[in-house]
Amino acid sequence: MIAIRAATPEDAGAIAAIYAPHVLTGTVSFETEPPDARAMRARMGASEGLYPWIVATNGDATGGVIGYAYATRFRDRPAYRYVCETSIYMADVAQGQGAGRLLYEALVDTLRAQGFVHALGAIALPNDASIKLHESVGFRRAGVYREVGFKHGRWIDVGIWQAELNDPAVPPAEPRKFSDVGVVRD
Repeated sequence: MIAIRAATPEDAGAIAAIYAPHVLTGTVSFETEPPDARAMRARMGASEGLYPWIVATNGDATGGVIGYAYATRFRDRPAYRYVCETSIYMADVAQGQGAGRLLYEALVDTLRAQGFVHALGAIALPNDASIKLHESVGFRRAGVYREVGFKHGRWIDVGIWQAELNDPAVPPAEPRKFSDVGVVRD
């Protein structure tokens, strides 16, 4: 059984361990050195209570973290404050078992409840599994940045997928803090 909950600072080590192989051997992350637990804890804290970090656990007595998803500021300018960028990473042992979809659905539902209007996901291409996951929770292809990352001796395109979370009414309400909403599961 998979359990979904808000990430805590104590999860930073497990999150760093899940992320490290993606950094070291893959092209889905454009980092070249994996951050350690302290760096992950700092990233989690930098959200100022607005952007959620959530984890999926194996749901048994050990409660081991098998994946994490989070949102960040899309860009620094104030007009972008209704939009966020999302990411998700799963442990190798949890790939293809449905936990990623449960986790990503919870992230999208949470962002919707917070009042964000759009979420953007950046996908290093090719990556059929990530595209399928994004589209299964409501993201649609919005465009491609060509050859913007160079890693492991090759240029990598990045696809942008976008999900409308709430009606883009004018003026929109300010997004609420994650700490005021918590993890939402519809």
